[in-house]
Amino acid sequence: MRAIGLNGFGGPEVLVETTRPDPQPGPGELLVRVSASGINRPDVLQRKGAYAPPPGASDLPGLEIAGAVAGGDPAELAAAGLALGDRVCALVAGGGYAELCVVPIPQCLPVPQGLSDVEAASLPETFFTVWSNVFDRAQLQPGETLLVQGGSSGIGVTAIQLAKAFGARVLVTAGSDDKVAACLALGADVGINYRTQDFVAEVKAATQDRGADVILDMVAGDYVGRELKCLADDGRLVIIAVQGGVKSEVNAGEILRRRLTITGSTLRPRPVAFKGAIAASLRRHAWSWIEAGKVKPVINRVFPAAQAADAHALMESSQHVGKIVLDWTI
Repeated sequence: MRAIGLNGFGGPEVLVETTRPDPQPGPGELLVRVSASGINRPDVLQRKGAYAPPPGASDLPGLEIAGAVAGGDPAELAAAGLALGDRVCALVAGGGYAELCVVPIPQCLPVPQGLSDVEAASLPETFFTVWSNVFDRAQLQPGETLLVQGGSSGIGVTAIQLAKAFGARVLVTAGSDDKVAACLALGADVGINYRTQDFVAEVKAATQDRGADVILDMVAGDYVGRELKCLADDGRLVIIAVQGGVKSEVNAGEILRRRLTITGSTLRPRPVAFKGAIAASLRRHAWSWIEAGKVKPVINRVFPAAQAADAHALMESSQHVGKIVLDWTI
């Protein structure tokens, strides 16, 4: 099979097209003939040598795919309601930048009705991440206020739409007026340009000094102390990335007095059963929102798979709004 591998660690140029033996599914797994692969920030970190695949995972980058079921134990496929040729999208721990990919069966979802494989490949990583952190860990409730840091990212555009479909109010930060406008067009109630505005003051103004009930943070670092000031009493801060650094200074007294929660998670090393439970929740809730048109894929650009280096360069430029996808059919 064709694949995109790493010729060492470094810039986008270390991504090279190569060939690999076709992978073979084991018990509880199926084989997908990949049509499209999503690009995510963890792929960039892996390329730089800062995010190794978990034990047993493919060393190829790629955490989300869409395509057709091409192999697997017939009985296991039938038990999962699947058959050869069915169109699926899936979250994987690695190996997504390839024409064939082995996937744990519980981590597969049907391609939502009306979506192309390219659109479906943009869903799993961000949808699993947002659902697990915003709805499961932070327990966002209808009528509550969510602040999304980085609203124009792949995670951000997903969080905006899922939270709005769920009945929450959504505030976002973004790095330009154009990106703020894009977030508002997706349904965000308030947009804040963090380069020209103080997001703490803006959140307080937008909530009549009450604050946000939940904050989804991809920055960490010195944002954490400021975010505590943005939280309502009993508020929950969920950290899912540390683009601003791993060290933060917080006021522990404020946490105690206002019953604040700081939590976080990484998804890639979690067990199949955990990811399968998220997939089941997504199928019950979010997939119906997609098929009803309440939630839509937001794709900035599609690259031929052979141009993975260009796709990574765009990701690192932060000039995009939404997802970047590799197409293996062109």
